[in-house]
Amino acid sequence: MRAIQLQEYGGPDVLKAVDTDTPRPAPGQVGIDVAYTGVNFADLKARSEGYRVPSLPFVPGLEVSGRVRELGAGVRGFEVGQEVVALTEGGAYAEVVVAEAATTFPLPSGVDLRTAATLPTVLPTAHALLHEVGRLRAGESVLVQGAAGGVGTVVGQLAKAGGAGAVYGVVSSEAKAKYALEHGYDEVFIGDFGDGLAAEVRAATGGRGVDLALDPVGGDTLRGGLDALAVFGRLVSFGNASSAEPWQVGQPELYPTGIGVSGFSILSLAKSAPEALREVAARAFAKVADGTVTLPVTAEFALTEASEAHRLMGARTSTGKLLLRVAG
Repeated sequence: MRAIQLQEYGGPDVLKAVDTDTPRPAPGQVGIDVAYTGVNFADLKARSEGYRVPSLPFVPGLEVSGRVRELGAGVRGFEVGQEVVALTEGGAYAEVVVAEAATTFPLPSGVDLRTAATLPTVLPTAHALLHEVGRLRAGESVLVQGAAGGVGTVVGQLAKAGGAGAVYGVVSSEAKAKYALEHGYDEVFIGDFGDGLAAEVRAATGGRGVDLALDPVGGDTLRGGLDALAVFGRLVSFGNASSAEPWQVGQPELYPTGIGVSGFSILSLAKSAPEALREVAARAFAKVADGTVTLPVTAEFALTEASEAHRLMGARTSTGKLLLRVAG
């Protein structure tokens, strides 16, 4: 089969199309003929830094849509030829991938394979950030870093549907600000917290701050998010795009105003509590099936053009979701 492999870490050019053995599902796994693969920032970190790469050579990619090719021993509830979406631990930039049955889902009702490839990482993550971890309540305000990305696009819509009183976003350009305002955001700030955005957020909220801040960046941005919290506010960290040193928060930050800090990783949850992930995913996918949420595919590339998809995402000019077309 054809796959995109990295044999060393580096820029987009280290992604190479290769012919390799077709993987077979082990017990408890599902083999999938891939239709579309989602491109995520975690893939860029895997390529450049070895993020979650057990060894080289390695085929990146965390999410797919496609059709069941083969069932591993003990797998129930799926049949060969069935259309599915799946979250994987890697290997999705390929014509065939294996995924754990626990993180493979029937295609949501009314959703085609192209749209479905945008769902496995983004939808459950966005839902968990707002509801399961962030515990959003009606009337509360939300601040979202990366408001024009995949997760940000969904969070804006889910927050409004969940009764948020105000949804604020942070982006890196005017074009992204315009995009975010079309997907649930009331106000969008351009820049980063190193430029004093925490003060702007407080000004926008009449000095109060926000109830919930969602941060995939880490480092100074996470600290700025803490500064923007209201009394009893919560911050949820769900990434470290800045590659900053691991953050630490303690009594000096938490005690004075009773703020809280939580973390979330869908890949970690898939390992530690797959049944909890299935429950979150079911609730999240329902929001697409009923029209509450849309996630635009803003760029699509052939599998062999994976390096171009990485260049686009790495340039910080993309919005929405990027896909690789394998056999759609």
